[in-house]
Amino acid sequence: MKSIQQEFDVVVCGGGLAGFCAAVASARSGAKTCLIQDRPVFGGNSSSEIRVTPHGAANFHAYGRETGIISELLIEERAVNHEKIRENGWTNSVWDMVMYDMAVKTPNLSFHLNTSVNSVQVKDGKLASIKATIANAETELEITGHIFIDCTGDGVVADMAGCEWRWGSEGRDEFNEPHAPLAASSDTMGNSIHFRAKDMGRPVPFKAPDWAVHHEDADFFYKQGRTFYDTESGYWWIEIGVPYNTVYDNENIRHELTRHTLGIWDWMKNRDPLLKEKTANLALDWIGQVPGKRESRRIIGRYFMNEHDIQNRTVFEDEIAYGGWFVDLHTPGGLLAPTAEPASAEGYNETSEYAQKSYCGPYGIPFRIMVSKDISNLMMAGRNVSVTHAALGTVRVMSTTALMGQAAGTGAAYALKNRLDLSDMSGEHIVNLQQTLLRDGCFLPNYKNEDAMDLAKQAVISASSTASIHGVGPDSRDFTFGFRSKAEQEARKKKAEPLTFKRGQWIAIEKGSIETISVCLSNNSDRPQQIAAKIIPVDHIWDYRTDTGAVYAETTLTVPVGKYVWVEWPLNWFDPTVGSHFIQLQLGVNPLVEWHSANTILPGHVSAYDMGNGKMRRYLNDGGTLSYRIAPAQQCYGAANVTSGVTRPQQYTNMWMSDPTHPLEQYVQLQWEQPQSIREIHATFPGHLLQEYHRYEPFYRDPQCPKNYTIEAYTDGQWMTIISVEGNYQRLVKHTLDQAIQTDRIRLTVSATNGDQSAAVYEIRCYS
Repeated sequence: MKSIQQEFDVVVCGGGLAGFCAAVASARSGAKTCLIQDRPVFGGNSSSEIRVTPHGAANFHAYGRETGIISELLIEERAVNHEKIRENGWTNSVWDMVMYDMAVKTPNLSFHLNTSVNSVQVKDGKLASIKATIANAETELEITGHIFIDCTGDGVVADMAGCEWRWGSEGRDEFNEPHAPLAASSDTMGNSIHFRAKDMGRPVPFKAPDWAVHHEDADFFYKQGRTFYDTESGYWWIEIGVPYNTVYDNENIRHELTRHTLGIWDWMKNRDPLLKEKTANLALDWIGQVPGKRESRRIIGRYFMNEHDIQNRTVFEDEIAYGGWFVDLHTPGGLLAPTAEPASAEGYNETSEYAQKSYCGPYGIPFRIMVSKDISNLMMAGRNVSVTHAALGTVRVMSTTALMGQAAGTGAAYALKNRLDLSDMSGEHIVNLQQTLLRDGCFLPNYKNEDAMDLAKQAVISASSTASIHGVGPDSRDFTFGFRSKAEQEARKKKAEPLTFKRGQWIAIEKGSIETISVCLSNNSDRPQQIAAKIIPVDHIWDYRTDTGAVYAETTLTVPVGKYVWVEWPLNWFDPTVGSHFIQLQLGVNPLVEWHSANTILPGHVSAYDMGNGKMRRYLNDGGTLSYRIAPAQQCYGAANVTSGVTRPQQYTNMWMSDPTHPLEQYVQLQWEQPQSIREIHATFPGHLLQEYHRYEPFYRDPQCPKNYTIEAYTDGQWMTIISVEGNYQRLVKHTLDQAIQTDRIRLTVSATNGDQSAAVYEIRCYS
């Protein structure tokens, strides 16, 4: 056996999305970093070995998409990958190579694939080193480090180091969590494998082996929540946990899952009268043999986050990430249980009591759940963080864990650079960490850019033009298909949209002024109908309260008989104290009246509906804009938004957008009273925020994102180009000049987008 000794500042164990983002973030922050991964590829559950599509907050919240390193990766994957996305089973090696390419190109980062941690050495309450074996290389590594980050999922390193951990579910009596069972138990969510099928263009037979599970009862699927939502990819409900241990019995689980997967395919191909015809031409192309895990050890940290923190959106001083997936707790046992996950078992009823208590976020996640309480230099990121079983139901999804990983890696590097113990990461140090994460493209729901070093915050902002918003309607078009595909646009036109529940439209207003507002409605009865309407304040686009405690204006609208009728409300409302902010236009219940979606989406202008118990949720599958008109036209995309401190719609649009009637080129300009020394310029562009990653097409480059742009500085009485870029599709760009330039103004000019008629920018930062 060959032995190798290595020393690093930060050692990350586990190369799933949490671990990968932790390692890249640490290395980019200047720490000498090592990433150890026990598989031949990065990505964990998202890799081509397991093939689970990364999920996160945008699956439930418009503009909730995770940004930072995970966004950089997924934007790149969509731009270069020919493969369409299915929920499970279709991930190919292009994704693996996108991650591998980033790892190779990242300075300060070393990595070992096919390498498993075997033992650890602890001295005086600190983790001193780990030993690991490289498979098929007869090589043992001994790696010392100053800070270790356990991203193994199973908490392997923390367990070996003697850390306290929990397994199973807390009982209702401990925290009184809504989703907690009455009694504590050792039950965990299970492991899954997936499959992929291929259309052969002709009938293809299938014969299951004798050792496969044989299904004869349709009720097992159709009455127990195991729906066949796609015939060519795997299902999350192909899952087994209890009575097996998801760590020690992983191989037994893999075999049982294989037996069940073959049996399920046999049911689809040969027995199910509804599916036999649909699957006639399909051949089984791939079955995963590495189970994807949902739950095992949860390492106890310096804070133990519970479901109340999530449901109440607790504002943590040490917030470093966010989540927004629902509280998704799968039934213990999976395929061996009487029913599948509860939401599926009730047919994904979006207004049920279970749905009401499970819908959550976006909520903040604190740094302390990633810091071990027992080992002073050990952190965790991923599904092994310090949360209850109920809280794990939402924080465990991969895009959320990736954010935690980036925060852990950035925090570790910061602590080392400033000679701090992890326990010292509070106060000004957490503020500095938060500002670093924001500067690196992350989003924090309760914190914004307050970086004192950002010179842009001192500048006066202007632009070549600004879009005026009059509203949108059913006939509006998005010719770029940047928000919805052509098929989705056509499907939305045909969809009935009766007001069976209260429905709200968020509208960005300028200076608290509305003279008239109109809505496009259809009255499907034979007589005029009445509908209640009101305008209420909202804190932000995810303020889902049906009653926010105040009403700016209210009325009853009379809707004449007919289709697509514009009904005007002459309200003449003016309240200068409101300023520039989102308000919500809310219509009441009348099933005989339809409020139609617009055929395009105004950036930031989202919609939601009443799901019950005083709570709203995103309308349909994208929270897109409903048809409305407003006077006077609102200048809600002004140039000053590029220094709002927030890089997505939240309390306001937070974006400059040029007038689409003015041809490109269009620019946004920053000017200072005195010349500034500028060395770095960062820009955040729109796109890849509205919807979940899996809704984007192959080779997708968001039309809103600037493609070709220049940055100019005004020197010696003339404009000089200092940066010129062609072919961009990334959201966050950072430019460092060879040497600082002295100037009192700069401007970013967009000469081409990836399809949109308007130029748009969320944020510009400047550093000396």
